[in-house]
Amino acid sequence: MLMLKRIFALMIKEFRTLLTDKKSRIVIIVPPITQLLVFGYAASFDLNHIDYAVYNEDRGSESRQLLAGFEGANSFSLYTTIRHDEEIAPLLDLSKVLVVLHIGENFSKNLHNGTPAPVQVILDGRNSNSAMLALGYVREIVVNFNNNWLKQHSSRAAPAVLVQRAWFNATLNSHWFIIIGIIALLNLVVTLEVTALSIAREREAGTFDQLLVTPMTPFEILVGKSLPGLIIGLLESTFIITLIVFWFHVPLRGSIGALYLGLIIYLLSAVGIGLMISSFSVTQQQGLMGAFLFLVPAVILSGFSSPIENMPEIVQWLTYINPMRYFLIISRSVFLQGASYELLFNQYWPMLIIALLALSTATYLFRKRMY
Repeated sequence: MLMLKRIFALMIKEFRTLLTDKKSRIVIIVPPITQLLVFGYAASFDLNHIDYAVYNEDRGSESRQLLAGFEGANSFSLYTTIRHDEEIAPLLDLSKVLVVLHIGENFSKNLHNGTPAPVQVILDGRNSNSAMLALGYVREIVVNFNNNWLKQHSSRAAPAVLVQRAWFNATLNSHWFIIIGIIALLNLVVTLEVTALSIAREREAGTFDQLLVTPMTPFEILVGKSLPGLIIGLLESTFIITLIVFWFHVPLRGSIGALYLGLIIYLLSAVGIGLMISSFSVTQQQGLMGAFLFLVPAVILSGFSSPIENMPEIVQWLTYINPMRYFLIISRSVFLQGASYELLFNQYWPMLIIALLALSTATYLFRKRMY
């Protein structure tokens, strides 16, 4: 009972330090809200606006029918109409357009003769992802035109078409994928910074020695330093999850208990890593630098922005020691797939091992630095 009172007293002291320090308040409040809004509204894998130019040398109605498909598409916005070949290069060089459509002068004639009627698509390939997405949209419009042409001018059946159905995200809204990942990203950032600065702040302020002469054991000090980061992480997670569901209207299909179980284990991992960094740090600046050095590779190797399957095999093995990898799978599975405890068991236990190892190592390093 006495041990719990000492831990609680240290935890209250830590909260007071965090809330009275202006820089700490900014770290806790401003970055999560800012990043959630930025990622929620700006970050997307979709291509919703494509500026294009048209170079139409054909005088038939068929070419106008094809171009009508682009004019009616929400994603395409006509920037200009070209009259000469020389106008193409400046538009692409200056990034005025992403796509240039070039229809030859024999387009309509070739269609009526039953011969291939090529349409040239010129893409700005500097952003390969955007270019590939734009090319996919162009192909879809051309395929629709071909099908309509065959129905109207041929007795043959229309060629086979792909019927697309996406599981878990029927509209293929990439915002859902990104926003759910924000839970993992922001919790790692905030929890890691809070715990990485905890012991370093005491050393820099000269109060660490005073803490050592108290009746508290090293274990009690570590627990008292860990709980504020864990509680702040849970509160911020709840706030972010609430915004995701009620503000961004992302469906929460799975068990909220399964999500929070993974969240607690994930936060324990982040707290352990943060305390390890704090044990090495003498100043708060060193603590921030250590947190930053861990954050960058952790985010890159988590699958947050790029699929792990696309990484080299040796790098894929490194992702197994990254707790963010597992929690990303947990959060996205609970939200979009409706996953339960049973389906997520293989994500829980590796993250729990990482948490135990991180906390044990932090305890060892703290004892070593004390004595």
